[in-house]
Amino acid sequence: MRDEIMARTPSHDDTIFVALGKDLKEGDTVLMWALHNSKGRKICIIHIHQPDQRIPLMGSKVSISKVGDHQVRAHHENERQLMHKILDKYIWTCAQAGARAEELHLEMDSIEKGIVQIISEYGIKWLVMGAAAKKSYSRKMTEPKSKKAKYVHLKAPSFCHIWFVCKGHLIHTRESKLGRVDVEMESSSLQASPCIDTAHSPLRSDSVTEGHNVRPQLNDYVPAYRMDRSENHGMELSAPSVSGGVTPPSRLNIEGSIDWDTLSRRCSSVGSHFSTSQSEIIEDSASISLARIEESEIIIEEGIMKDELYDRLKKFMMEAESSRQEAYEESIRRKKAEKDVIDAIHRAKVCESMLAEELRYQKEIEEALARDKEEVEKVKYQLDEVMKELEVAQDQKSILDCQIANFTQSVEKLEQEMFSTIELLQKCRNARDELKVELDNALKVAKELRKKQDEKTSNSSASQYFSEFSFAEIEVATSSFDESLKIGEGRYGIIYKGLLRHTQVAIKMLHPNSLQGLLEFQHEVNILSKLRHPNLATLIGVCEEELILVYEYLPNGSLEDRINCKDNTFPLSWQTRIRIAVELCSALIFLHSSSPRVLVHGVLNPANILLDANFVVKLNDFGICRDEFSDNSTTLFTRADPGRTFVYMDPEFLATGELTSKSDVYSFGITLLRLLTGRPASGITKEVLCALDEGNLKDLLDPTAGDWPFVQAKQLAHLAISCCETKSRRRPDLVSDVWRMLKPMGASYFQLGSKEFCQIPSYFICPIFQEIMQDPVVAADGFTYEAEALKGWLETGHDTSPMTNLKLAHCNPVPNHALRSTIQEWLQQP
Repeated sequence: MRDEIMARTPSHDDTIFVALGKDLKEGDTVLMWALHNSKGRKICIIHIHQPDQRIPLMGSKVSISKVGDHQVRAHHENERQLMHKILDKYIWTCAQAGARAEELHLEMDSIEKGIVQIISEYGIKWLVMGAAAKKSYSRKMTEPKSKKAKYVHLKAPSFCHIWFVCKGHLIHTRESKLGRVDVEMESSSLQASPCIDTAHSPLRSDSVTEGHNVRPQLNDYVPAYRMDRSENHGMELSAPSVSGGVTPPSRLNIEGSIDWDTLSRRCSSVGSHFSTSQSEIIEDSASISLARIEESEIIIEEGIMKDELYDRLKKFMMEAESSRQEAYEESIRRKKAEKDVIDAIHRAKVCESMLAEELRYQKEIEEALARDKEEVEKVKYQLDEVMKELEVAQDQKSILDCQIANFTQSVEKLEQEMFSTIELLQKCRNARDELKVELDNALKVAKELRKKQDEKTSNSSASQYFSEFSFAEIEVATSSFDESLKIGEGRYGIIYKGLLRHTQVAIKMLHPNSLQGLLEFQHEVNILSKLRHPNLATLIGVCEEELILVYEYLPNGSLEDRINCKDNTFPLSWQTRIRIAVELCSALIFLHSSSPRVLVHGVLNPANILLDANFVVKLNDFGICRDEFSDNSTTLFTRADPGRTFVYMDPEFLATGELTSKSDVYSFGITLLRLLTGRPASGITKEVLCALDEGNLKDLLDPTAGDWPFVQAKQLAHLAISCCETKSRRRPDLVSDVWRMLKPMGASYFQLGSKEFCQIPSYFICPIFQEIMQDPVVAADGFTYEAEALKGWLETGHDTSPMTNLKLAHCNPVPNHALRSTIQEWLQQP
């Protein structure tokens, strides 16, 4: 088998094959070890390309069986291009080291099987490969650790000599199993001749009977051996080929007798040769002994072989064997000496390099000392100048001392006048304190009167914005609080989806046994009964007996769910995300500009930002909304959900307990970063800041949102980072800074105070009349129409929805008081 492989690939004898993978860092350590130990041999890089069975698609990996053939081919072509780049890198590394290099790659599903197949097909005799990943390396490793290395160690053909390397260290060597002689031929380039076995010598002594000559038996002819000298491999023993059977030796007595005098003279000459120097013994003894063997190949056709001749022949053969062994050992010693010389030269070069480095370092130190000397001279000159300035300053000081003495006299006079003024001031303060007490009493009375008046006004106006529902209606709407209708649950309570008075609603049932639940219920009703804005959640009604709030139903859930694509929903486009940011900013500006006191949401995060059917923002959860600089900051932190809102909360508020409108600005900045990147809120500020500094923001943008306009995305990123400043005074103002940037990006604009105007919100428009609704009603299809328009539609004989063309379950519209109040308030704005 070995002879077949060697005949098929004769050019691989001087080539070392190195199996390398995709990891350039790990592959370089294996390749550098092979280059260092190649000793001038050619390098051939083996790479088994394993096509990927899963391709990246939409942020995840999909099996190739589930995508089109053209996508698979394109992906695999990209993989092959990457493979060629990696191989080019390895070839370049070999070229830098001055080594000849080739590449050999194969495409298979199994890397280890591919390596074994290449070894078998190409008859590879020398192979270097990795033993394990770098993280698995330890100094005590003595065998391969990786699955691929173990497989190749077990399955590779026996004629292949394999070195297993890890992290630049030789871990294990699997030697070739061709036999000891073959391994020595490959390792030291010394071709050893087989030993001469005297037991099988062609001449042997048989018994001699009286009066008869017994002819010696001649079996097979043993060929003579010669010793040649090779330039690269020292001494090499080789046997001449024999053809045509047995060839008689040249020294043969025709009569069948032996020339004993000649043999004696040659034996004596052997002794004289062994008295020469050690170098001559190695060559001459071998040549003499081999010559004796050649002359001893005597074929005796007739006669009797003497025992003495046989003994001498045996002695000559042992001497020849001893000489050959000494020659072989001398060659090994010479090889070792050459290796020691090469190592000494290498160490000398290393010492020269270290000496050069030391000289360079010494030169740098001398230059640094020269620079320090110049610096000392310069400092000395500056010190002299300072001493001169000091003398001038001392002169000026003496002048100033005289002026101070004059000023002291003036101060004493002024102090006397000041004492008289202080007495007068104290009298004025006493009078002011008396007036302040009277003013405080008057303000208390006025405050109580105003509070009573506000309570009357709020109670009278709040009732027109929402309806009162009984608990029985709530039970019917939720099918007795069926678990299948539950759409949310948290610290505040449970939210159910229900059908109340022919309208889909979201019913929030607060925890009745909690004091915090009661406070949040009262606070949220109080806030939403006074505030109306297109981007604030609309309160439809309440059930006070069971602490239940009824809101408009928002089918698209929270912004948190949409960013995470919950229930496999489609991701939000970048246009929709920018519009959401604009609408959220509008809602916050509305809260912060409320009168007479500024309102702060306090726990702004994507879970509290709901989206309607058209992905319009509806800010929710006002149960913990507080006035700016109120005394309830500690309560706010206690009632908030730390697990979900902690990363969105203002760090300055967490440190000081002071809640301001800038706290909402910080939460808005974190939310805007999540809209841009789609990543979790924890640590998102540092990630975006790093990306902006390194110029790779494009890699951080959420790819599921589509192709972001990079200029706008970069502006939004900088804006969000400024909103997330740790110090509140460094954060931008919502109206003058944030809104001014977001306004041109949004699709619609909303009123800010009394300076700007907004476009008509789309849900104010009747789908039939295409005009602002005056009396909005909700039909059985869930859509809101102008009452007069829906009445005309039904009276003309239609029993289907004007929007969906599906048959209506009933023809009884329900008035939408909340939307009507919102439209009226919007129309009354200047």
